[in-house]
Amino acid sequence: MVVNNSSSSSANGSNGGGGQKPAAAAKRAPPPSTWTVFLFHFALPMALVAILSNINDIYSGLVSFPSHLLHHTSNTAKTMQPKLSTESSVKMPTLSPKERPTAAVNNQQHPQTQTTVTTTTTRPTVATTKSSTTATTTQSSKTSTSTSNHPRHRQNAASDPFHQQMETNIRTLRHQYKQAVNTPNEHLAAIQLADFLKYRDTVIHDGGTYQMEAIEVYSSALSLLEDKWRNMMTNGEDTRKTATAHDNEHHDDQENDYYSTGLNHEIFLDYGSKSIEGLLCATYTNLGKTYFMSNMFERAVQSHNQCLSYDHRYIDALSSRGQAYIILGKYKEAATDFFQVLYMDSNRLFGNVVTGLARCLSADDNVIDGGWESLVQLLEADIPRQVESLQRAKELSDDSAAATIKHYADILKHMHHAMFQYHDIKTKNVSEAWKHLSKGNEYKMSTLAPFDEAFELDKVSRLKNVFTPGFWPAGMGSDTKTPIFIIGFVRSGSTLLERILDAHPLIVGTGEDSVFNGRLDSIRNDIIKASMAGQGEFLQTVKKLADDVVVDMIKRWEIIDANTNSEEDLSSERAQEPTRFVDKMLSNYMNVGFIHLLFPNALILHVAREPMDSIFSAFKHDFPPGGFDYTSEFSSLARLYHGYRDVMEHWDKVLPGRVTHIRYEDLVKDLPGMAPKILEKAGVPWDPAVLEFHQKKHAVNTLSTTQVRKGVYSHHLKGWKRYEEFLEPLLKRIGSRVEFKLSTSLTPSTS
Repeated sequence: MVVNNSSSSSANGSNGGGGQKPAAAAKRAPPPSTWTVFLFHFALPMALVAILSNINDIYSGLVSFPSHLLHHTSNTAKTMQPKLSTESSVKMPTLSPKERPTAAVNNQQHPQTQTTVTTTTTRPTVATTKSSTTATTTQSSKTSTSTSNHPRHRQNAASDPFHQQMETNIRTLRHQYKQAVNTPNEHLAAIQLADFLKYRDTVIHDGGTYQMEAIEVYSSALSLLEDKWRNMMTNGEDTRKTATAHDNEHHDDQENDYYSTGLNHEIFLDYGSKSIEGLLCATYTNLGKTYFMSNMFERAVQSHNQCLSYDHRYIDALSSRGQAYIILGKYKEAATDFFQVLYMDSNRLFGNVVTGLARCLSADDNVIDGGWESLVQLLEADIPRQVESLQRAKELSDDSAAATIKHYADILKHMHHAMFQYHDIKTKNVSEAWKHLSKGNEYKMSTLAPFDEAFELDKVSRLKNVFTPGFWPAGMGSDTKTPIFIIGFVRSGSTLLERILDAHPLIVGTGEDSVFNGRLDSIRNDIIKASMAGQGEFLQTVKKLADDVVVDMIKRWEIIDANTNSEEDLSSERAQEPTRFVDKMLSNYMNVGFIHLLFPNALILHVAREPMDSIFSAFKHDFPPGGFDYTSEFSSLARLYHGYRDVMEHWDKVLPGRVTHIRYEDLVKDLPGMAPKILEKAGVPWDPAVLEFHQKKHAVNTLSTTQVRKGVYSHHLKGWKRYEEFLEPLLKRIGSRVEFKLSTSLTPSTS
């Protein structure tokens, strides 16, 4: 499938027969050009890989598709599932402005949605960006490194049948929405479309392609619903329904059943059965979740507040608002929301509030009365009950069994991880902490497909065979230095490095919102097509692809900046327009070859941490589903780490000096010495503000949120040593790579 260097140069030799004199060597065929090497070593192999990948997807069968998203009603809520909210039970969310998003409806192939949304004065709006009224959203969830066949783990999305089915359904829903304009069902059609757009960007990690469209359509539906609500209030009509036994038939525990009060009993109803206030709450909550996905955290809080103005105990909004508060560093507010949900949600349908509250307590033990003990007392009483429920679920034989088992396994995972944090941080009881961590990871792994080690090995091998020395054509890509790419293994200190850079007035850190990674699949396809048309068109295409990425990075920042408000408004902190944008997607270490192809002059920063500190940190953290699932067991975690080291060694071999290596330990031990070197490498002047990065009011959507707000500290170095006796099997799997003898590009200026 891949042509080796030796084969491409097989023309070398004499023009004559075997007896040709040595002098005839001067007439040998010239060595292959860089373009020829690129064509035969990259374009053709990549085209074949794409074809084979598509064939494998077809043979593995089309993935199951939630067809109930295409209908106004659903019985999904009757099945016990994790997060049985308006989102997970797929009850169509609602939208808002009276100004219908006709452009998004008509542009069915590549929607470029308006960033200006007309709304009422009580509703958060999407502000107009500074340079354009349209933008493509490229929010990315943590890119998956797992190898499950689940659609959320697929990387080559555009050629994936699941992806294609998604696009077909989106076009269908857009058409249905367009046909429903000015009809009584317009709000339902809008909700269906917006919910599906959000769902699509949750399970396909390509940069949040449809988030802005979803926000606009949700806003349109909300405008319609609010008009209807006002009319009903004027006419003295009921705006919410009374709970019935049928509405709550899936709740076992009737004691303290808050699902029977207020609007909570409507959470599990399909959209067609909700009252007008139930629709408003569900839609505002889903709009808030979409804002959260788009890194507009203040907007998310505002949207959830709108829902809670109708019912201050609406559990789904409280749970989601708490998550946004964590990102904003408002731990007391987040803990208050989480604890209220825990008290009301007797069936633990919103299990993420357990780990959310644990994160708040890890940051500040005083965020709730009684501190850790309040949570621990609740968990110690609740874990046995959840274990019994899981055992009963395993005895079921109906269609709901798998979802029910996964629900209880997820709940127990959250609970044991919270208990791990309690013993790790508070009691310092290593044995108890490890017991809960290993049990939590066991529950987590029980719901995942087996790790495909052969796939991981093949992926790394294929990369090495494709990206060989000297195949990058001269003069390719853009001359820009605007992007700064941060790569590395998970939990390596990348968030710290990004926050330091972001504190500089000329640099913007966008979190794990990788525009480049989100567009990578289409970039690959466009490069392959252009390479077949000749060198001239290829070089032109690559430059345009690179420039488009930069344009989208700037637009993306402008949208977020325009929608960041109150005392934390970033625009007030920047007297100058930024000239550098940080792209922090750790798994991009696999994509250095593509980064260099598009941006040969862009800075690539590889932050490396002491191996076992990074590996153990990955093992003990519960990442969002579809991100780094397989870091929760020793064998797969070790394979992923070896793959990372293999790839980084390969880049240093084929692109010597291209990647700038930074040791995390150097950052935390001598930031004043390292910071000037990093800024010099980034091409920006020195600014002492970077040393006070932790004092900057900035939302950080990562598991490192609580840590980076504390500034630089080194007491956690070698933290894995406390658990060394339990990590012995993992140490053996890592082998000699427990030492990382990295030749760093930057060292402290004071050393």
